[in-house]
Amino acid sequence: MIEQDVLDAGLGDADDDDFDLDEAFDSQLPDNRYLDRELSWLAFNQRVLELAEDPFVPLLERANFLAIFASNLDEFFMVRVAGLKRRIVTGLAIPTNVGRSPQEVLADISAEAHRLQLRHADVWLNQVKPALVDEGISIVGWDELDDEDRDRLSDYFHAQVFPVLMPLAVDPAHPFPYISGLSLNLAIRIRNARTGRQEFARLKVPPMLPRFVQVSDGDSGVRYVRLEELISNHLGDLFPGMEILDHHAFRLTRNEDVVIEEDETENLIQALEAELLRRRFGPPIRLEVGDDMDELTLDLLLKELDITAQEVYRIPGPLDLRGLFDLARIDRPDLHYTPHVPTTPVAFQPGDNNQRADIFAAIRKGDVLVHHPYESFATSVQAFLEQSARDPHVLAIKQTLYRTSGDSPIVQALIDAAEAGKQVLALVEVKARFDEAANIVWARKLEKAGVHVVYGLVGLKTHCKLALVIREEEGVLRHYSHVGTGNYNPKTSRIYEDFGLFTVDPEVGRDLTRLFNELSGYAIEKKFKRLLVAPLHLRKGLLRLIEKERRHALAGKPSGIRIKVNSMVDEQIIDALYRASQAGVPVEVWVRGICSLKPGVAGMSESITVRSILGRYLEHSRIFAFHNQGDPQVYIGSADMMHRNLDRRVEALVRVVAPAHIAALTELFDRAMSDKTSSWWLGPDGEWTRHHLDESGQPLIDLQDRTMMSVQRRRRARAVR
Repeated sequence: MIEQDVLDAGLGDADDDDFDLDEAFDSQLPDNRYLDRELSWLAFNQRVLELAEDPFVPLLERANFLAIFASNLDEFFMVRVAGLKRRIVTGLAIPTNVGRSPQEVLADISAEAHRLQLRHADVWLNQVKPALVDEGISIVGWDELDDEDRDRLSDYFHAQVFPVLMPLAVDPAHPFPYISGLSLNLAIRIRNARTGRQEFARLKVPPMLPRFVQVSDGDSGVRYVRLEELISNHLGDLFPGMEILDHHAFRLTRNEDVVIEEDETENLIQALEAELLRRRFGPPIRLEVGDDMDELTLDLLLKELDITAQEVYRIPGPLDLRGLFDLARIDRPDLHYTPHVPTTPVAFQPGDNNQRADIFAAIRKGDVLVHHPYESFATSVQAFLEQSARDPHVLAIKQTLYRTSGDSPIVQALIDAAEAGKQVLALVEVKARFDEAANIVWARKLEKAGVHVVYGLVGLKTHCKLALVIREEEGVLRHYSHVGTGNYNPKTSRIYEDFGLFTVDPEVGRDLTRLFNELSGYAIEKKFKRLLVAPLHLRKGLLRLIEKERRHALAGKPSGIRIKVNSMVDEQIIDALYRASQAGVPVEVWVRGICSLKPGVAGMSESITVRSILGRYLEHSRIFAFHNQGDPQVYIGSADMMHRNLDRRVEALVRVVAPAHIAALTELFDRAMSDKTSSWWLGPDGEWTRHHLDESGQPLIDLQDRTMMSVQRRRRARAVR
């Protein structure tokens, strides 16, 4: 239930209507009003799998979606399932909004995950792999090779593979070896020819070698053999004098959920490094084996790994289809998406003299909204920071870094700025999951260059995407701000869909200055002007805006709510949307992943529509739009509607005020929610139904293709002018 003071916190100088909270929350909502978040996540990964099944998707992209599904599921087990099991073992309460026991939740997860992994294997074996053969790309078995092919592969094995293999025996003198998480292994049973005794050995498939070894490339096509098959057909070279009785592939997933008690440690970096070391040895949570594995070998693995039968996944075909990422990179343009070339945002395009654009001059003309990857990250965000590092009038740069890439030009720009004598503050979130080690490296590199590096607030992750540049202009300090929905990562910016707002608005500049002071020091801000900031204000602010629309609907005035997020889980936000729907507010939710909200339920959510869009780009931006009687209140930012985002992270939304930008975001939302656009529709029972073909069986509009066309059309129109 929402606390009584939720709507008491204002939105900066926003309207301070005195809402009657008792009236706002007097409607009753049923107990079973939420969908299970874990099963909803698995439903999201099923949508990824459906893209791999789609014959209208280019073939190598289908292989890529199979790899994405596998990678997603690995992380789901390493984090979500691991976290649930850790809570059960330690006796901690498991947050659940669906009224089931932890054991029931895990049983449902296991059943659905088993079903999806079998479907995943079937898509590879019976759809994508045969289609690749038709296109001249074959994954062949050893028995399909002739003597010449085998001789050539044997030469490769002895030169490139054999030297890095490390067979480990298991006997009284050699205990069962440690099995690293996500490694692909061979369980081998052998017989000692001298003693007749059967032995067991484990062999790790080297992860640094290509998973698919090319056999030949000719007019008839290209052929590959899987690395583990090449190794398994040379086991006699690894165990000379021994009889190879049997061998089977297996793969273990471990708990890799990092837990740090920040308030009990004096040095966060040291504690995190110790926890990362511990993570390598986390308890097993899933064992994948080939469906041909014999019971003797499986029983040995179950005993030695201390894992239950429910946690065993028998998979037909090859294990670890993440290897298809490599296969998907084959240079066959006819089997890939038609390339999209990002354009330079219109505001940042060079003038008639074709010189480098002046980013500061462009921002001074008015707010600039950029949309990645349709518009280039390199010629907008990266150019902004690189120009800031060079500009002698820039005095200071402050920036958050949640995830970045190796040899990042963003990090280099901050280093260049510090070495040029500017004040530079970098807030590096070292607790960004699976990027912890990389972020520690970058933090230390920045510190050595003279950058002031801080690690945020105790107990909170700093997830907001903020950059602030202080520039002296004619004796006056001016604040140039960037607030984004995605990370400052040049690599992911090419495949993640995100928005970023550049502004010289002094209100935003003062908001960011206050927020950075809070993050780097001890200042505590109560209000902001154009920002909504978690954990203190963001949920309260959104609840206030939702309630405002509900009041308008009750009064017979126009109303409307539109929300685009990666995940919709927070119960308070969902309940507020239910109450708004009960009052007649049209609510449209565009969600990529998890959604615990049930749309279309009579008497509760009849006016709520939920859609999901997946494609070549990962939909990552967050948009919050409220009708506000024709004066739209629109925000973009970093926050999803999840407990962790609203309660345990520093998040920031910025209000978009330029009419042209509001119109662009509205147009995008209109297109996404249109029945003519390919998307998945969520039903009240939690089932997602794909709507991607018209009445004639042809694909509906691809939102991402259409968006790229729109961006390019705007650029051509400017060129004509």
